[in-house]
Amino acid sequence: MSKEGKFLVFCIEMYKAAKHLTGKEVIGLFKQYGIIDYVLSCYEALHTTGTNYIIEDIDLFIEARQPG
Repeated sequence: MSKEGKFLVFCIEMYKAAKHLTGKEVIGLFKQYGIIDYVLSCYEALHTTGTNYIIEDIDLFIEARQPG
């Protein structure tokens, strides 16, 4: 697995734990809002940040894409 793939798995697991969601729920959410592509495309910047920042960044990414 690539370093980006491993980082994506890390993000999924950390988000799952922080939000008390199942893996299936997180994957559904990540697919719905395009977070998988976002995390992979921003790997170079995101992997240097802390877990709390990553979770907050994903929340902001979702919030920005929600209707109305």
